[in-house]
Amino acid sequence: MFDYSKLKDHISKRQNLSADEAEEFCTSFSFVRVKKRQFIVQPEFVAKYRFFVIEGSFRAYVIGDGGEEHTIQFAIDDWWITDYNSYIFQQPASMFVMALEDSLVLQISFDAERMLKKASHTYETIFRILAEHTAAHMARRVILNLTKTAEQRFEFMLEKYPDIVNRVPQYALASYLGMTTEYLSKLRKRRVNAKKLI
Repeated sequence: MFDYSKLKDHISKRQNLSADEAEEFCTSFSFVRVKKRQFIVQPEFVAKYRFFVIEGSFRAYVIGDGGEEHTIQFAIDDWWITDYNSYIFQQPASMFVMALEDSLVLQISFDAERMLKKASHTYETIFRILAEHTAAHMARRVILNLTKTAEQRFEFMLEKYPDIVNRVPQYALASYLGMTTEYLSKLRKRRVNAKKLI
């Protein structure tokens, strides 16, 4: 039987559950291994699952009319990911969600999540808290993109999410920050050189 301890720890930081409630909640998820470069969500297909990352990293992105890729979200250990618009409204996805590493996830289906919410207000509260955190994160990102320079956005990522900066490919991070890979490389070199001078 799979060890749900990481999910239990994650949820316990947001909502108090009894041992029975934690067991019922966690066993609604199924364990899945995902290979590097494997897609767990693709455009035109409905996102049927919400994913909790146990180990690994993922990238959610869209492709513009000119073929350019725009990274919307990353997820590493202890984070959640899916195409939320597709999952919540059960309509075709607009994003790709791809594993950047061999990964382990727990997935819950739309129907299983709906049954949990109906079964208990406590479970409904958990998913509401997750939704609030996601909304706050997305709002903060929009504000950063509108009010900060590319270099300031990079500095924010280094300070707030160093694990992301160190784990994801440079092209994906550059896409997320709204800059070219070349400019990101220049920022990294400038930072390394500045440290050498200290």
